[in-house]
This record gives sequence, C-alpha cells and structure tokens, in this order.
Amino acid sequence: MSYKIIVDSCGELTDKMKASGCFETASLQIDVNGHRIVDDETFNQAEFLKIVAESPESPKSSCPSPERYMEGYCCEADHVYAVTLSAELSGSYNSAVLGKNLYQEEYGEKDIYVFNSRSASVGETLIAMKIAECEEKGMSFSEVVDTVEAYINSQHTYFVLETLDTLRKNGRLTGIKAVMATALNIKPVMGSTPEGTIQQLGQARGVKKALAKMGDEIIKELENSRDKILAISHCNCPARAKYVKEMLTAKAQFKDVVILDTAGISSMYAADGGVIVVV
Repeated sequence: MSYKIIVDSCGELTDKMKASGCFETASLQIDVNGHRIVDDETFNQAEFLKIVAESPESPKSSCPSPERYMEGYCCEADHVYAVTLSAELSGSYNSAVLGKNLYQEEYGEKDIYVFNSRSASVGETLIAMKIAECEEKGMSFSEVVDTVEAYINSQHTYFVLETLDTLRKNGRLTGIKAVMATALNIKPVMGSTPEGTIQQLGQARGVKKALAKMGDEIIKELENSRDKILAISHCNCPARAKYVKEMLTAKAQFKDVVILDTAGISSMYAADGGVIVVV
C-alpha cells in the first residue's frame, strides 16, 4: 500500500526524508515587525533571527488552514497521515482534523489519520519516521495508528533555551511561575508533559550547566535506549548540540542519532541558542 506523511513545519525533515517522496510539509507562517515569513524551504534562519533581535514585538505564528491540509490529503496514496505540533500549543492539530472532515465530506471515506505529537520540532520528526518504518514493515493502517500512538506515549521532549520570552509572550507557559532570573543567568530546564504542555524540570546557572542538568533528567527517565533514536535540534548553536550528543552517548547507547537545525517555527520558540532533545 502507498502512503504519504504530512508534517507541519514545526517538525524538521532530514535530507533522506525530503528525498523519499513520501513526506510533505504543511507550512505555518510567522509575523514579526511587519514581515510575513512562510516556514518553508525559503526560510532563512540567520535573517529571521536578525529581524527578531531588532523587533520590539514578539513574533507570532499562524497554522496551516484546514483547506491546506485538505489539499494535502488529495493524493493517490492509500494511507495518509498528518503529524502536528502539540494541540496544547498550536491550532495546527485542529486544522488538520477539520481538513480531514472537509475531505471526507467532499470525496468520501479514505484512510487518513492525524497524530497530535504532544511535542514539537524533532519530536514530530521522530513520529514521522516511525510512521514510515511501520508502513515499510507492511503494517495495516490500524496497526500503524496503534503502534505510533503507543510510540508517542513513550516519547519525551526536553529543552534548554537562552530565553523563554517568546513562549511566555505567546501564552505557551501557562501555570509556570519560575521562569528565569536574568540577573543571575539562571536557565530553566524544560520538558513536555504527557498532555503536550510545557513544564519546568529544573534550573541551573548558565547554559552549559543547564544542558548538563537536562542530560541528567534524560538519563534518569531513559528506558531501552538501544531501541531509540536520539534526536537533537538546535537554533544556531551546533557546538551545543554536539556537546549534548557527546554527553548522552557517553552514558547510553542509541539506535541512531539525528541532529537538525531548527526550521522557522522551532527557531521562533527556541530562539537563538536553544537546544531541543527528544527520545
């Protein structure tokens, strides 16, 4: 059976995924200081970070429309999947579900399933990779859905950012009181909840100590690492991503390691210097 996987643009695609022909990106858009930026292959991270640094306002994002998702579902593939940014953080999931409903109203039933990643960035990447792995094994549509939903339940997302301003200003840190003590260079270690919201796991003085603390949190919760892919995304800080990789691979063995640059939406929230880890 043929398949197609649509990933909203908060999820980065590897070069191999792009070349396979099985993956498609549904682009979000970013508005900042009078600029409207489409999060697609034209996204320029360096230019975007410069615009954000010079802007007195926080950037804001808008998700793909239901019609955009519906357009993606109109294809020859027998099985179609969508993977979206956590429904607790964006309207992308609801938009993808509405797009499915619109498609089925107009064209009839088709095997379409929308996965709420309950994560972001490389969390979505790993989910999309898992879907492809299941399809390549010849699983039925329902088997793929059940297997990937179980995988999402087992997934953990962690991150350390230079600043949480964008997340805070856009209302993504609801309920989190201890955000950051700028004068003391306190950096919080953050993670996802099972529901797909954001929680604070700890804090440390300085980014390097915060990354080390994040590493401790990851190892503490890590199970069956040999069966898992370690995925790291970074916003303009490859040295930090390499440091995290070396720190974690010295303590555990993984099936594979993937390191990616953040795309537009992930760059907006991670900000310059942010590191995201998903296992």
